[in-house]
This record gives sequence, structure tokens and C-alpha cells, in this order.
Amino acid sequence: MKSFPLFLLAVLPYLGLAQPSVRINEYHFDAVKDLEAQPVQDQSITGTCWSFSTLSFMESEVNRLKDMDVKLSEMWIVRHAYIEKAERYVRFHGNVNFDEGGAFHDVTAMIAKYGIVPQATYPGLGYGSDKHHHAELKSILRGMCEAIVKNPNRTLTTSWREAIVAVVDAYLGAPVKQFEHEGRSYSPKSFAEYVGIKPENYVVLTSFTHQPMYSPFIMELPDNWLHASAYNVPLQVFMEAIDAAVLNGYSLAWAADVSEQGFSHRNGVAVVPEGNFAGLTRDEIDPLLKAPHRQENVTPEMRQVAYDNYQTTDDHGMHIIGKYQESDGTVYYKVKNSWGTKSNECDGYLFVSQAYVAYKTINVMVHKDALSKSTRKELGL
Repeated sequence: MKSFPLFLLAVLPYLGLAQPSVRINEYHFDAVKDLEAQPVQDQSITGTCWSFSTLSFMESEVNRLKDMDVKLSEMWIVRHAYIEKAERYVRFHGNVNFDEGGAFHDVTAMIAKYGIVPQATYPGLGYGSDKHHHAELKSILRGMCEAIVKNPNRTLTTSWREAIVAVVDAYLGAPVKQFEHEGRSYSPKSFAEYVGIKPENYVVLTSFTHQPMYSPFIMELPDNWLHASAYNVPLQVFMEAIDAAVLNGYSLAWAADVSEQGFSHRNGVAVVPEGNFAGLTRDEIDPLLKAPHRQENVTPEMRQVAYDNYQTTDDHGMHIIGKYQESDGTVYYKVKNSWGTKSNECDGYLFVSQAYVAYKTINVMVHKDALSKSTRKELGL
């Protein structure tokens, strides 16, 4: 996932707090379940949505498990991931992706190895800006990695990793070993324990027909540089798991394709209308998105075809924090984005139809306790 923010015209009301009813243009949403989440953040000019979305999810988990509100540092995770990506790039002789993008697994893997810190402890802004912007950093790191792989000395030196670390720390800041939080001293690992984050408790689910069901497989995504696995389940089970999680108080990290014609952050909605706006231009579609439409009946076959022909790609990570119902009965999920609060008048949130989730989701991360007993048994959890 390496989506960039859209600087868009705005549409409607503040959605940061739970509301029993929300109106967006001609949509009228009634809350079924609304979950706690920290305020919308701004990933700005970076491709680090994977860190923002997963940590937003983790912050809600801390609230659910510990009844604590804490803002975690996205750049703490990004810092360690950049260094590990560089190491893997060199080990694979350059035959693995090196970019800003990543996946939900990256966050849990980095927390397991390096712990976590509050955002105030590690803001990751060491380069003269008050907003995140990684174009220069990424270009330098990629150039260094490519030069190292060319092996100009005919043998790798003992210094290349130190050089990578020095560049990352110059831009994002050196890692902290000990810090104060609310009058107590923590290390990054002890803080992870304090807030109750146990990476082993989180699972990633997906649903594609080209792999065996109820088995883990390494998802074939360029940004899956860790070669991490997701559990594959039938589409009906996948959708039931998402719905049940939200209704039972569990939010989810959500990775999805956002290039679909029916995805409109500006209008605060994402839909898959019958016919999917076939043959219409973007200018013709935009006005249509201001009113509800009957949704497409998404099948596993439709979903697989879109994935196989690159219509569904790993574009963006977000955070599912609620379930709403439109006045016509259509189910929507409330989603927290990371494009700032001024990216639309929904204050950075949007409503995504159940059909869109079924069609365009790459995967979700959720606490394993959110899964039904039968699904956990099938997965061996």
C-alpha cells in the first residue's frame, strides 16, 4: 500500500464523533455500531498509509483492551521498516521491492522486534518540515541500495548498513532507548507491553479463489516485502467475519483498491453500483455519486478476475470503525482515512458500501478473538 493524499474539494458534516444519523448529499446513514478511534492523521506526501492505518487500528485496540487513549508513532514503525527493507533488498540482490509502501504485517513485525512509542516521543520530522514528505529520503535510500547491490568493491563492505541507518536517522530521528510517558519511564518494548499490544494476537484475512481455502499463503503483492502470509477464507466467511467483528466491538485495518470509479473520497462514499458506471466518464460519474444506487451483487469470481487483471491492486490502507445503514437498507462501513481532516468535509472519514468491501478489499487485520469459533478452528488458531 502506498497511496498518496488527494487534495479535494469538500462536501459535508463533521464525522469524527459517533453520530446516530449522518447525511451526505442525498445519502442518509443511520448508525448500527460506531467504535472508538483516535483523530484522523495526515500521512501527507508519503506512501506510508500502511503504518497510519495499522496504528490507528492498534490505538483502537488499546482503547478496547485497556480503556486508554494513546497516540502511537507511525514514523517509529516506518524508521525500522526502511532499514529492514534495505537489508532485504541487499540480501535479494535487488530482486525485491524497495519503496515507501508496506502492509499490515510490517507494523506487527516491527512492534514485536522494536516495541512502540508515543507519537510525541518520536514524531519523525527531522528534516525541517512540520509535515511528512519522504520523496527525498526514499530517493536517497533507493539510490544507496542500488549502488550497494552493484557491488563496486567486488565484495560488500562492513559499512553499508551503518550508512543506511545514518540517513534514515538524519531524516526521521535516532531511536530512543528510554522515554517518559505520563510520569513513568519506559523502553519501547515495555511501552508495548503497557498498552497491551501483543502482535501474535493479530491475524490477516483475505479471500481469493486461486489459493486453497482455510490456509495461509504469501500474498502476491509488490509491497509485501516481508513475504508475510494471510489466511484465505471463502468470500461469505470473509464478509461475515468483518461484519461480526464490528458488531462485537472490534475494528479492523482495511487494505483496498481505491482506483475504482465508485470510490470518491471527495463525496465521502465508496460504492459498486449495478453496472459499475460502465462507459461513463469521471465527470459524468461524480454527480451520480451524490445519491444512493442499488449495489452490485459481488461474487468470488468477480473479485478474482479484478485481482488477476490488475483492476484490484494494493492501493491504500484505512481503518474500519463502524457499521451504518443507508435509508434504502444498504449496509455501509464507516472508514477512517489518513489524508488529513481537510481532504473532505467529512473530516477525513468516508462510508464504504458492503459491496465495495466485498469487491475491492485486498485483506484485513483483526484481533483473532473477533473470529468465530468455527473460523478459528478451521484456521488452526
